[in-house]
Amino acid sequence: MTMDLAGAHWFKSSRSGAGKECVEVAFLPDGRVGVRDSKNPDGPALVFQGGDWSGFTTVIAAGAFDA
Repeated sequence: MTMDLAGAHWFKSSRSGAGKECVEVAFLPDGRVGVRDSKNPDGPALVFQGGDWSGFTTVIAAGAFDA
């Protein structure tokens, strides 16, 4: 499925600093969440259901992927 993300408000984490190698996130009107590479803003984006994104960020915050 193709979504029109032209009007999405993309942002980076405040922890990103001035770096260029980040992901950008957009909360979409239908409850979905878009994720894209900040180095390639015109490239493809992943779109997640809101609950899936929430689950992902919860396990990240809990340190589930720490090395």
